[in-house]
This record gives sequence, structure tokens and C-alpha cells, in this order.
Amino acid sequence: MNEELIGLIPAAGKGVRLGLPYPKELYPIIRDDRYKPVAQFVVDNLTTAGLRHVVFVINETKHQLIGYFGSGQRFDCHISYVVQETVDGSDKSTSPGLAHALDSAYHLTKGKTVCFGMADTIMEPTDVFARALAEAEPEDDVILVLFPTTRPEKFGMVHMNGDGRVQEIIDKPHETDLTEMWGCIIWRPRFGEHLHESVCNGIGDFAKIMNDAIGDGMQFRGMSMGSLGTYIDLGTYEEIIEMDHRFRED
Repeated sequence: MNEELIGLIPAAGKGVRLGLPYPKELYPIIRDDRYKPVAQFVVDNLTTAGLRHVVFVINETKHQLIGYFGSGQRFDCHISYVVQETVDGSDKSTSPGLAHALDSAYHLTKGKTVCFGMADTIMEPTDVFARALAEAEPEDDVILVLFPTTRPEKFGMVHMNGDGRVQEIIDKPHETDLTEMWGCIIWRPRFGEHLHESVCNGIGDFAKIMNDAIGDGMQFRGMSMGSLGTYIDLGTYEEIIEMDHRFRED
């Protein structure tokens, strides 16, 4: 893919479920006798794919996150910060604020291919974005990188046809036969414009925005990580305990 790439990491959440005295994106992961905050994992995913510009979308309280990542020089990239402004909370989305957070960086991502990952997740293998970019076809507007899950009620589940084309995203279903969720996304400018227009028109549900794009004829490809893939979400203490157990077993 010969196109300008930019990384996008939304990190504007308040982290109220954990109630930490610091941004949850800096939750310490101790490996090989070294401290590594959880958000550094997705930065590594991006830079491993060759990205050299990464954007964090933050809120006005994330000074410590800025203090740790700084300009990005230590991480072999340039890091920009965008502050997400407060929006009306009346939207009934199952992921309130996500679409607006992603669109907050529109002035930096416009016309570029965006690699989007969450700041409080750990994805393996480390070269997950590199693998997805290598498999992208010229006609793809969006690539959803898929991971297996046994907790569909927590994630955006993906329905595909036989040739890997995404037919629908079903967000956080209580019951489903689907077994794979999207963990990170790559999109090209056509979808970036669709996202921007949707947010400007008051649509805040990111799954609806994606499904509308599919309905409009955009090409969504699902790339399954299968048994190679691991996706850990550190949104609750239960998930942190589960992660600790998994790392000890490794």
C-alpha cells in the first residue's frame, strides 16, 4: 500500500470503572523487569508497521499521558495530541463518544490511511497492523482485524461472507453465534470522509456508521488473526486479573 499512513489512538475516556489516580492508559505492565504502560503496546503495534506519525485523542486531564509519551521520539515516531471536546451525552450508542473521538483528529487524518487501535488493549502479534496492511487490496475501504472472543457482549462482532467481505457489525450482542470481534481497524480516506460527515450530522454510534458505509457500497474486509491472535482489554479489574494470570502462564 503506497499511501500516507497515520496512527490514531483514542484515549479520552475518564476511566471511572477503574478509579485509578492516573490515566488508565498508563496502567503498568511489568515484563522483563521493566515498566511498560498499556498504551505503549498499541504504539508498538503501529510503529512496527512503519508508521511514524501517531495521534492520541485525549481529554483535558491527561497531562501524565503527555508527560510519558512526549513528542514520541523515544518511541521512534512523532506523536500529536488532540483534545476531544465534550459532546451531548444523549446518544444511545453502545460505544458513546467513540465516533466523535475518532473524528476529533479529522484535521490531521484527512486524506490519509488511518490505523486505529485502542489505548487500553494489548494485541498480539505485535505486527498486527503490518500483517493487515500487507493483505489489503486496492479496492478495500476498511479492514477490520478480527480476534476470537467468548465475550461477544463486550465487543463489536463481525458477520462476514465466505470471501472475507464484512456484511454487518453487530455491536455488543447479548446472544450471537458469531465468534470474532474487531480489535483494530484500518480505513482509507473514503471512509474517513463518511465518518466525518456522519458525526457532523449527529450520528454517534460507530457501529451504525460502519454499517451505513457497508450499505452505501464501501468495501469492508475482515482479516482474522485466528489462533495467532490475542486481544486483551483492560477496562475492568476482572480483565486486569485475567491478564495477569495469562502473563504468568506465558
